[in-house]
Amino acid sequence: MILLIGYIIVIGSVVLGLHIGGSNIMVLAHLNEFVVVLGICFGVMVIASPFAVLKAIFVKTIDAFKGGSIKKDAHMEALQMLYQFFMLARKDGLLALEEHISDIKQSSIASQYPTFVNNENAVNFLVDSLRPIVDGRIKPEDMQELVDAEIRSLSGENAEPIHVMRLVGDSFPGIGICAAVLGIILTMGNIAEGAETVGYKVAAALTGTFLGVYGAYGFVNPLTIVMETNNGSEERYYKLLGQSIVSFTNGMAPLMAVEIGRRTLLPGERPGSDEMEETLKKIGKGDS
Repeated sequence: MILLIGYIIVIGSVVLGLHIGGSNIMVLAHLNEFVVVLGICFGVMVIASPFAVLKAIFVKTIDAFKGGSIKKDAHMEALQMLYQFFMLARKDGLLALEEHISDIKQSSIASQYPTFVNNENAVNFLVDSLRPIVDGRIKPEDMQELVDAEIRSLSGENAEPIHVMRLVGDSFPGIGICAAVLGIILTMGNIAEGAETVGYKVAAALTGTFLGVYGAYGFVNPLTIVMETNNGSEERYYKLLGQSIVSFTNGMAPLMAVEIGRRTLLPGERPGSDEMEETLKKIGKGDS
């Protein structure tokens, strides 16, 4: 929503500036320049991106307009869910988690938290982190390396769309210049048609330059920053899950394990310590 508001301000500033200058937005209505600039930029994106990255760009753009895929409520839900899993494991042993991670969407614990269950990447991360320790295939002291490797992999995957978007943002002004040069070539071919026609075509050519700079700094680069910020939020969410699991498997009490997870979040993202402790104690009483 904030991104949309920002875009409205960016567009509104141009419209208002043109109005104050005694013109209107239609002075930029040169379809050929839009086709050249936007077409080449889209082509650059396609050339630089495997299909999976193009799909990720589309998904992350939608998430950017929605305010990100990880909301503050998701953090509290994750902490509550982990606490319930840890309490179950402490009471009945790690093997008690097997029925939950074998089909986590049908788990009586995880199904209480739709924000988590509907996040396929988070579900896979949790299952892949818990399964080796439940199956006894890894020692607790090796869990940190396993979790760190998984987070690095997810971080690398999330970075690929950012690299492409940065390429597009960096290319936009240059592509605008290319469009302007094409416009000048067209102008020179019609120079005998008089000053009015030449002036119109020069204005069209300059529109290409404007679109290149405007598109980069007004739209693509801000969107890239928002996508990168959302990636950071996702990475911290995975760290919350991972560090909580590592702490529990290394012998910490369930409450302290999720507290370690809570502290991986930025201060503005964290549920309050007292709020979390009170909520988790209510869950503990309900399970006992």
